[in-house]
Amino acid sequence: MNSGLRTHKNSPYDVIVCGGGHAGCEAALAASRVGADVLMLTGNLDTIAQMSCNPAIGGQAKGQIVREIDALGGEMALNTDRTAIQFKLLNSSKGPAVQAPRAQCDKKAYQLRIKHVIELNPNITMFQSLVTGLIFEKDKCVGVKTNLGLMFYGKSTVVTTGTFLRALMHVGKETSEGGRLGDHVAKGLSVDFIKAGIKLERFKTGTPPRLLGRSINFNITEIQHGDKNPTKFAFYDTRSNNDVFHVEQKGRWFHVEQNNNPLEQINCWTTRTTTKTSQIISDNLHLSPLYKGDISGTGPRYCPSIEDKIVRFGDKDGHKIYLEPEGKNTDEWYINGLSTSLPFDVQNRVVHSIPGLEDAIIIRPAYAVEYDYAIPTQLSSTLESLKVESLYFAGQINGTSGYEEAGAQGLVAGINSARKALGENQVSFGRDEGYIGVLIDDLVTKGTTEPYRMFTSRAEYRLLFNHGSSELRYLPKLEAISLVPKNRLEAIKQKMKTINLWIDKLHSLRLPCGSTFADEMKRGKGIDFLPDEFNKLHHEIRSEISYRVIYEGYLNRELKNIKKFDNLENISIPKSFKYDSIPGLRKESGEKLSSIRPETLAQANRISGVNPSDISVLMVLLSKRKQ
Repeated sequence: MNSGLRTHKNSPYDVIVCGGGHAGCEAALAASRVGADVLMLTGNLDTIAQMSCNPAIGGQAKGQIVREIDALGGEMALNTDRTAIQFKLLNSSKGPAVQAPRAQCDKKAYQLRIKHVIELNPNITMFQSLVTGLIFEKDKCVGVKTNLGLMFYGKSTVVTTGTFLRALMHVGKETSEGGRLGDHVAKGLSVDFIKAGIKLERFKTGTPPRLLGRSINFNITEIQHGDKNPTKFAFYDTRSNNDVFHVEQKGRWFHVEQNNNPLEQINCWTTRTTTKTSQIISDNLHLSPLYKGDISGTGPRYCPSIEDKIVRFGDKDGHKIYLEPEGKNTDEWYINGLSTSLPFDVQNRVVHSIPGLEDAIIIRPAYAVEYDYAIPTQLSSTLESLKVESLYFAGQINGTSGYEEAGAQGLVAGINSARKALGENQVSFGRDEGYIGVLIDDLVTKGTTEPYRMFTSRAEYRLLFNHGSSELRYLPKLEAISLVPKNRLEAIKQKMKTINLWIDKLHSLRLPCGSTFADEMKRGKGIDFLPDEFNKLHHEIRSEISYRVIYEGYLNRELKNIKKFDNLENISIPKSFKYDSIPGLRKESGEKLSSIRPETLAQANRISGVNPSDISVLMVLLSKRKQ
């Protein structure tokens, strides 16, 4: 347990986390679970885990990521379940591999709960201060500088600055410093990164206006109900009451958390833009900083501004707009699909041209934000910098978008920064393990030329990554690293044992017709014909068994494909390996390999511009080194 704020070089923290967003929170909590003494620095304690954009968690592929975060002991899933105001299972009519949970959250409740979880953690010290620079010793990061003149020392440092690096906000011709309305900008860090040889580029993102709910005419919009039987994110069936954050007592502090039962869901609504909307935007494009050239950063392709939609899809007579509540105790509404950086007077006219919003009152303007990010190919698969030892990056600073992607990176960076500080081996997550592995491998191997967003299509083994299997897939990791309590680990092992037992039973037990239960399930017969003992199992266990039996052929094919590439994954490339002047290796390939420094031959094979003949050359050389 830490004993208060320390600023002396001789008493460093194990891990310093710079930033209190979704990446920073998961990083600090993960590092603490590994056993590290953590200092968490943030510019504003009141905006920890702020949902700067839509107060929603999950969605396609993103919901799977959140379940994986939970499987690895993270907090995002628990926090979502406890603060959600509406649940939806997306793609419920499709196969289980692409089904994904999503939840609309109470924005403030989400923040406050995460903050309280961190406050109650005895291994984490929180302090409000802006990080303005890094402290280096040769090629190693040993601490940070702050705007208060204080310096903190740490064995490892995790940078999770989000959209705040040299950030500029744009509303029409008005430009101001800041990564979010009302918060400070981070300046000095970019300079130190450049000095250390870390390459930075610029991205942009944006947010829509917020409206006052009582000014919206919901009578002419379309209602969107939540699911009657919500699919939650955390694997509660494997947790004891002691593991669930419902009662916490520390000395004189006593906190009781309600179970949200029965869950009170709040409706969302939809409407559409009109031809009038398109005309207003078209007439004022010259006032958009994006089209004037004031913004140089690349924006997200899959979450474009309304200006982009009108320009790129001019033939459409309208675009869907989602009206989503920001919480139970506020009348503020998020207008999903109306992100813009147009001047405020134009924003007003745009909003009033949409059915149901004719008299709507904007209480927060939309804006675009432009910021620095560090090219992620400068990282190893552990998210440690290849340029500076003991320096880790997680979240939007790596060029990603989305709370879920940020949280996953924070968790991985937190685990590895702590293990390095404690003298333990770091861990990597493979593309064959889950979406977290795909996310990180895409970033460090391929990089990104636009804000990266996870999709199911990015995962070549996605049939294996159904959201209900997350904790089973990560069981080997959980056994190797202490990320979850022992009782939960044992419960997961028992869950796996039960699933395997029932799969064997369903393949061996025969019906009077001669077919096995498994045969009939594959033919589409419902579970009502199955043994009563099976139907009494927990619904998540039943679902997983059914999925593995029904899609057995497809899943086995995926496993065979993984085995094909295992040989390449098992061939390590030394960090000191020199690619220049290798006979038969193309110059372009040599330059890319030297820059990215792949850890395995499989990773080298995934680098754009490296072809099969280059891999053959490397394979021969690496085999000779082993002899």
